[in-house]
Amino acid sequence: MTADAGLPDTLRDLPAWTPGAAELADLELLLAGVYRPLTGFLGSFDTAMVIAGGRLADGTPWPVPVTLAVPKELTGHERIVLQDPEGVPLAVLEVAEAWQDPTSQAWRLAGPLEALRAPAHGPFHSLRRRPDELDATEGDVLAESPEGGRPPTPPVNVLAVATREPLHRKQLGQLRQVAEQLGAKVLVLPMLSGEHDESLVRALLGVRRELPDGTRIIPVPLPAHADQDRDVLLHAHVAAAYGATHLLAEREMDGTAIPLVVPEPWAYDADVEVWRPVARIEPDHVQAELTPARLNELLDAGEPVPDWFTPPAVAAELALARPPKHSRGITVFFTGLSGSGKSTVARGLADALVERGGRTVTLLDGDVVRRMLSAGLTFSRADRDLNIRRIGFVAAEITRHGGTAICAPIAPYAVTRAEVRTMVSAVGDFILVHVATPLEECERRDRKGLYAKARAGQIPEFTGISDPYEEPDDADLRLDTSETTPDEAVAQVLGLLVDGGWVRPD
Repeated sequence: MTADAGLPDTLRDLPAWTPGAAELADLELLLAGVYRPLTGFLGSFDTAMVIAGGRLADGTPWPVPVTLAVPKELTGHERIVLQDPEGVPLAVLEVAEAWQDPTSQAWRLAGPLEALRAPAHGPFHSLRRRPDELDATEGDVLAESPEGGRPPTPPVNVLAVATREPLHRKQLGQLRQVAEQLGAKVLVLPMLSGEHDESLVRALLGVRRELPDGTRIIPVPLPAHADQDRDVLLHAHVAAAYGATHLLAEREMDGTAIPLVVPEPWAYDADVEVWRPVARIEPDHVQAELTPARLNELLDAGEPVPDWFTPPAVAAELALARPPKHSRGITVFFTGLSGSGKSTVARGLADALVERGGRTVTLLDGDVVRRMLSAGLTFSRADRDLNIRRIGFVAAEITRHGGTAICAPIAPYAVTRAEVRTMVSAVGDFILVHVATPLEECERRDRKGLYAKARAGQIPEFTGISDPYEEPDDADLRLDTSETTPDEAVAQVLGLLVDGGWVRPD
């Protein structure tokens, strides 16, 4: 596609591309100057050097690759407009290199960026700031430059906290203690990654009164990286770009852009009922901390999070982000060969859940979806993948709003099923049921005569005959309808949902 007609004539006919979510986050930070010294997406040599040693080709420290994946057909252009998901142009990429990633085989483009407009999407966008937008008159963390030729004001220590989790009473106490020791202002940087971003920011805003005066909260779109050490190094770069002089961290590390500060251990003193440094607590008065696993158990069961652990405002956001299992959105995704019985079991499960009440149920059966949602698609691999992605998108939206989506496509390919699991798991829970009825039994049933046509060569790329079915190794339940009745199969799935807490016992 080409860029929109609202651009200058010199850019209007350029090809346009919408990057993925992580790359859009990188683009926003590149354009905002947060990723200095980077001015654009990295090429093959810089990327290899960063992966190998955490440095750019010129020796400048940089912790993570910042690259842009594109379809191969875009690699022949000299300039490309990068746009957001709504088609709003954000920047022009001057292509310096088109290269193929040796590990993923994906095609990538590298080169400097010319900003067209600032991104204007996402919740709490009004809180986001470029580093050069911080203004001391708003109580920001950067030091003010005096006028009249007087000596400049000495820089103020700024303690940054880069977090993907709410701040509980322990972290709040440690933060206040370290800020006081440094004589520092506080900068809280919620790292947004697309999952429960709104809840994270609301939880941090909800404890502003418990943070030191003048604390700033600036959301930063920064997806997590698998390598935790490199993630910390990147957090230090980002914090430094916003004027921080120190970064609160769980452990010490060398080579960071600004010094890391590790707070002393804190615990809850059950005798006086306060959080404070462990060194000041009698050993037999230390109360065991609430572990993440135990916290999730409380939320899953709908039980209150104790006030000694976290402020009420944070507890409320945790409950919103992770509702009790019996009221949480869920997708039950059946996969199996044509004729395996998955549609029959899926319909039976939908009926059983409706009869029990308490849940809104939507059935996305393969044949119905083909007529209503994916009409016009062929049975090529590309179109079958697109069909499953469409089902996954609809199921994720149903799940996001607390509903129950029951899906029953063939879904023969593992990678596409994994995409759907990822989509749904970002907003709720995902249950995969493999209806593993043998091919011989499916072919014997063959109500529609499809297997006979496939054997005769009349249907190309037919799953199980001329195209593979990749059996899942991550199924939560395996059914064989040649060995069970439909009612028995439904009962097995229903039992899984009851045992898991998603459905109340009858």
